[in-house]
Amino acid sequence: MPLICEFLGIKIFMFWDEHTPPHFHAQYGNDKALVSIEKAVVMKGFLPSRQLKLVLAWCELHTDELLRNWESSKSHGEIHRINPLS
Repeated sequence: MPLICEFLGIKIFMFWDEHTPPHFHAQYGNDKALVSIEKAVVMKGFLPSRQLKLVLAWCELHTDELLRNWESSKSHGEIHRINPLS
């Protein structure tokens, strides 16, 4: 599973062969969540409140890049790194 971003102990991953809707995986310690790119909501799983807020803010800031990664992974299998929160 390609790591596309890491910040404040949070890791963001995206698979190239995933099911729709467009989403990514966020992990903080042992907690994991599947996050919708277009709606910026958790589809499955759990993250602590503080980390969840950071992940959702990051998602909203990088929605276009995430969707480009999603489309690129479907057609070319390429997934690019995205800048972390600063």
